[in-house]
Amino acid sequence: MKRYGQILKLRPEHRDDYVRHHADVWPAVLEQIRRSNIRNYSIYLHDGILFAYFEYMGSDFDADMRAMAADPATQRWWALMEPMQERWPSAAPGEWWSNMTEVFHVD
Repeated sequence: MKRYGQILKLRPEHRDDYVRHHADVWPAVLEQIRRSNIRNYSIYLHDGILFAYFEYMGSDFDADMRAMAADPATQRWWALMEPMQERWPSAAPGEWWSNMTEVFHVD
């Protein structure tokens, strides 16, 4: 299992819509998340900053992320979410959610 922390900006004018949508995520999107070996997935919001945490349980992260990106329901969900979001200023080329470096963990 590998833990991931990611960061992204939320456009302030979309805050309420974003929160409302995430209170009722489409079942097909949730199922694809599970099929892509992601568990314990949370998104937090503070002052326009989205912080995501999840645990990856698979053996080929890149292949699982490609499968997620190819899923039609996930594509529709992302098309709905993307205009509400903004890349982090230091995001790497092609990166939407910016990966963070874990500096501390304790169980």
